[in-house]
Amino acid sequence: MNLLYPRLTLRQFLWMIVFGFGGALIAGVYGILHDQVTFEIGPEYFTEFKFQQFHDLSKAQPERVVVAEIGFLATWWVGFFAGWFMGRVSLPHLQLQKAARLSLKGVAVMMLTALVFATASYLMAPASPDDPRMDTWERMLAGRDVIDPVAFVQVAYIHNASYLGGLVGLIVALMWMRKARTSAANSA
Repeated sequence: MNLLYPRLTLRQFLWMIVFGFGGALIAGVYGILHDQVTFEIGPEYFTEFKFQQFHDLSKAQPERVVVAEIGFLATWWVGFFAGWFMGRVSLPHLQLQKAARLSLKGVAVMMLTALVFATASYLMAPASPDDPRMDTWERMLAGRDVIDPVAFVQVAYIHNASYLGGLVGLIVALMWMRKARTSAANSA
């Protein structure tokens, strides 16, 4: 099969879209939970930055609801593409049920990697205002009413690392899935 121009049946193509929407839903829920946890660590990252970034969302709702909406909107698209690519790797070579199981395992690998990156970045983030790395955040914090800049920066570290972890996790998952699908296809 050519990687650039795959030969897919219409049924496989439609299932790839379903895998994409499944990935979007899983990633959206992950984003909601992720942002609820990071809101607990540093609410000002949301109130002084993310709320402006997602300015179209109604601020008349409770803050936690807005944070959940931001979490979903910031991550669903990552899951859609991940689900699409995982379907692309598995569907043309495996039966639907096997492809779905393999793709769900791939999603788990991706999410676990993102979680490990996020946790590691939190542990490596500045822990006090005297940390020299805080100086690099002066421009970001300027003009914002941030009372706890350390927590703001810690949450920024977590969010950036989560995206990087998601990308690394996707690459690892796709490589693992490709090897696993070959083994499964050869044993069938």
